Amino acid sequence: MIETKEKRITKIILMLSLPLAALTAFASFAGVFLQSTYARETVNWAVQGIGQDIVNLFIVVPTLLIATFYVYRQNKTALMVWSGAVFYLAYSYVIYGFGLHFNNLFIVYCAILGLSVYSFLYFIITYSKQNISGWFENTTPNRTTAIFFFIIAGLFSILWLSEIIPAMLSNSVPVGVADVGLLVNPVHVLDLAICLPALVIIGLLLLKRKAMGYLLAPAMLMFSMLMSTAIFAMVFAMKLKNLPTNIPLSIVFGVLAAISLFILAKFLRKLK
Repeated sequence: MIETKEKRITKIILMLSLPLAALTAFASFAGVFLQSTYARETVNWAVQGIGQDIVNLFIVVPTLLIATFYVYRQNKTALMVWSGAVFYLAYSYVIYGFGLHFNNLFIVYCAILGLSVYSFLYFIITYSKQNISGWFENTTPNRTTAIFFFIIAGLFSILWLSEIIPAMLSNSVPVGVADVGLLVNPVHVLDLAICLPALVIIGLLLLKRKAMGYLLAPAMLMFSMLMSTAIFAMVFAMKLKNLPTNIPLSIVFGVLAAISLFILAKFLRKLK
């Protein structure tokens, strides 16, 4: 039997995703259950790591595996969910790789980062050649999604700059950086340099009904949902350890996760 091009693509996605899921599960299990994993971190940073590991282990890994199974069966909805989960792992493991003191999982972090980055690049390179806009109906909620992206980009820019600019003017270190014992906050770097501008660009592409907007919007919605859930879990874990927390902010992230999931569902419902 002759293997189709689409089958070859989904087979490569399967080959990338299975080791990615296995390594993420291993690293997350170690983070949750082995105290040595975060032994060199401040209590604040270690508890946040455990909170995110719980989400990775019990939400992200199952989502990745289920999506991969259906991607292999050439399901387009699953492909969009898969791309968002992979982007979430790429973002997260930049932080694990650069934001933690050296530990026994360093090579695992590097492997997860590499697999997730190259998986997402493979997704973009492969499907950017296809008529992605033709996959969707004309009633896809482009405007709603674009406005949501613009709002997220604006709010997070204000949030991070409200920490960064006063510290720069006073020649001090932002409180959030000092509390976790880091040189800088890698989240600030990733968001201000890459993710927030990307949201604006994708929103503009959606408004212009460009194929790349349709390709990347579901991934960013899925990423937003997973990351908001992870941050909510981090705050909850800090609360359980009686560490200083911002409960109203955690509620905001919970709402943000729900809105992201709602818009994603509306967007993917328009797949033909």
